[in-house]
Formats: sequence, C-alpha cells, structure tokens
Amino acid sequence: MAIRAVVLDIGSVLEVIDDSVFPAPFEERHGLAAGSVAAVEMSGDAMIGEITTAQSRAAFQVGLGLSDAQTDELMDDFWRWYVGTLDQPLYDWFARRRLDRRTGILSNSAPGARERERCWRFEEITDDIVYSHEVGLKKPDPRIYELTARRLGVEPGEIVFLDDVPGHVAAARASGWHAVVHVETPASIAELERIIAMA
Repeated sequence: MAIRAVVLDIGSVLEVIDDSVFPAPFEERHGLAAGSVAAVEMSGDAMIGEITTAQSRAAFQVGLGLSDAQTDELMDDFWRWYVGTLDQPLYDWFARRRLDRRTGILSNSAPGARERERCWRFEEITDDIVYSHEVGLKKPDPRIYELTARRLGVEPGEIVFLDDVPGHVAAARASGWHAVVHVETPASIAELERIIAMA
C-alpha cells in the first residue's frame, strides 16, 4: 500500500525544545524548590482540553504563591520553552512532501498551542493539524490515530508518522500506521524516505 500521507509530531520533532529554558530557571530566580512547577496540581488534563489556559495560569499562581507579574513571567517562560526553535531541515523536508502527498500534524498539546505555534506557519504546509486539547483525545489513545487518518482521508496503512516518544510510535504501529521514533533529523528523514520508497 503506497504512502499517501506524512504525519509529524511537533514538540521535540518539528520544534527543538530546550529544557534549560523552563522551569528550572524560573524556580531558581524565585527561590522555589526544584520540581515546584511540575508539582502544581491542576483540576483537569490540559492535553485533552479539560482546563483552559486561564485555569492553568490561576493554578500556577495559587499553587506557587506568585504575584500577577511573576505569573506572567512564568507563562512567558513556559510558552518560550513550549514553542522552542524550528528544526528547519525537517520543516523544509516536510513542506516538500505536500507536493505529492497529504501532510498532517498530530500533537499532544495544551490550550493556546495553535495560536502560539502559528509563528512557524505549520498551517501553510499541512492539510490538517490534530491538536489533542481540541479533540479531547491524546496519544497513545488509538482513537486519536483513527481520527487523524479519517481527517486526512487516507487508510492507516497509507500513513508514515514521526514522533519522539516510543510509546506513541508503538501505538501508531498498532493502529496500522508506519511509524518512526525520532532521535536525530538526518536519520529520521532517511528512514521516512526509505518507508515511502518501499511501501
């Protein structure tokens, strides 16, 4: 079965994420114990849209005892970390795939991600973007792979997928997709091209 769609993850794939940006620097600047930000309890799962950006912000402010200015600083640091920097070689390769195939993004995401990630113009090089917080499902739930294939208008076996999380890749394969674990860009591109050529 020919590969008719190429689907990529965003964080740590199309975007290079620098963990030195957040949250440790914020915790250090404000005298918070390491791990304090991650320990803040939320009332729901942001990745499936159970809480809003405003609710997340409020939880951080109350949980960490921050002022309004400090909370703004934390959120700015978070989004700077979340968006990262663009993996330009992978982006360029992906954009070229749209000349003869469907292209899509499947991302476990937080409310606000679509708006923040418009800086990279992903919507201009894809036929569809499936953000988990918008659809109420997240990887590795098999339903999100089914939904993505349906929205792209292809069969599962016609998709090749790149993600940095081995469990998400395993779930994609279990759903009938071809899938590759992303570690390093040139090797990932070579493996994707091999699958496209062989399928």
